[in-house]
Amino acid sequence: MNKAQLVEAVSGSVCTKKEAIAAVETVLETIKKALKKKEAVTISGFGTFNIKRTKARMGRNPRNGEAIKISARNKVSFKASKDLKTLLQ
Repeated sequence: MNKAQLVEAVSGSVCTKKEAIAAVETVLETIKKALKKKEAVTISGFGTFNIKRTKARMGRNPRNGEAIKISARNKVSFKASKDLKTLLQ
């Protein structure tokens, strides 16, 4: 499912398409802002989005095998809730 399909699903059951676009955009922007501040976003019954810091490490260029340094960075992780895990089994 992509963002347009999500908007269609929301507008089909709750409101107009214009209102659904605004609602979906607001939710996504709010999640992005919280993650940018390194805050966890927990949606009950769905899961938790977190920011994890990866360490700098050495890697290899797959083309020529040359060693390269991979810098430390932030990654988004998602942990599904127990309810979501049960639903998907």
